[in-house]
Amino acid sequence: MKKFLNICYPILFSLVLGACASGKKLDKTITTTLNLESFRNHFTGILIYDPSSGDTLYQLNSDKYFTPASNTKIFTLYTSLLLLPKQIPALKYCNVNDTLFIEGTGDPSLLHPYLNDSSVTRFLKGFKNISLNQNNFSDSKFGPGWAWEDYDGYYSAERSALPIFGNVVRISNPDTLRVIPNYFISNVNRIKKTVNREIDANTFYFDPSRKDTLEIPFIADGNIVKVLLEAELDREISVVQKMPCEEKMILSGILTDSINKRMMQESDNFLAEQLLLLASSTLSDSLNTGTAIEYILKNHLKDLKQPPRWVDGSGLSRYNLFSPEAIVYVLNAIYRDVPKERLFNLFAVGGESGTIADWYPGNPHPYIYAKTGTLGNNHNISGYLNTKSGKTLIFSFMNNHFTNSSSDIKKQMQYVFEWVRDNY
Repeated sequence: MKKFLNICYPILFSLVLGACASGKKLDKTITTTLNLESFRNHFTGILIYDPSSGDTLYQLNSDKYFTPASNTKIFTLYTSLLLLPKQIPALKYCNVNDTLFIEGTGDPSLLHPYLNDSSVTRFLKGFKNISLNQNNFSDSKFGPGWAWEDYDGYYSAERSALPIFGNVVRISNPDTLRVIPNYFISNVNRIKKTVNREIDANTFYFDPSRKDTLEIPFIADGNIVKVLLEAELDREISVVQKMPCEEKMILSGILTDSINKRMMQESDNFLAEQLLLLASSTLSDSLNTGTAIEYILKNHLKDLKQPPRWVDGSGLSRYNLFSPEAIVYVLNAIYRDVPKERLFNLFAVGGESGTIADWYPGNPHPYIYAKTGTLGNNHNISGYLNTKSGKTLIFSFMNNHFTNSSSDIKKQMQYVFEWVRDNY
């Protein structure tokens, strides 16, 4: 035993010294970076955490609140992973006499331009008499704190109980005008205008010289949803004020991870908002974003040292406030429960995919799996970093209120990440 200890003590001592040396170099590297001109005029928060040892490798303002922008989607992903089954609950229904009664769950995938799911329409085509309840949505069509002038931007589609076509109109003009859904073709005016749609009407504007496809949210009121669904089914649908049954069946749709992945990689705001509504559908008959948020905060995140101000699923709202510590806490909770292969497949990959396809390239393999969050004068990135020594670290690097270019911020963050990758 004494011989064993004599051998082990020098090894342990050298490991401690190595860890201390790495820590000091990391402190110096990040401190030097943050003293550069590009970081002097704004508020920065950082937390780098080693989940295998439980050690905090570096922190600065990690307990302070920041505007998270789309880093909010990390909390939405956490909610989805906790509350939603493997397949999306696409529809709630019951069959009474000769009529199928249905209501939406918030599932965004019905004829979505990218997800393009037809589970609901295939199911409904098997019934002659269909009645739709639209009174289970108890939320606002826009989130609190959203910019009102964004109403005509593709990233600000309305929230609803039964979305269809992603609640957007897609307009293109390759040879002749193409409008999806075609129902709106007579509502499209081929003129150049400063807005894409009237604020209070489904009247759209499309510059005929435009070469790309334009996506414009439509006003997703109950009548529009009914008409679009009728057009797809080629039959009339009646509207009811409530479901005639207490026990409802659930129609399963596409894989939940297919929505999670697009939300996280492409930072899809609409999918994020609808995922929280979907989560609320598992807790109540009434669809409401606040229901899902309150449940998660009270039952799964009650130990957070800095409880967030969390108001929407996407991060469009500037009312949201999160600390780097809270974000790392949630990322660590996900990391513990979700197999790494599945988890990393949901996030954007540095140098390869999603919002970081042009940043943080691997050398030679990918090393960053993360979610960005960007609003005017704010840029954040949080996620997982694989080091060359084989460790996986969890980080949150938040920058608020800068006036210089976000590219300058990203270049310096990339330098820090690469140093950590190569030296820790």
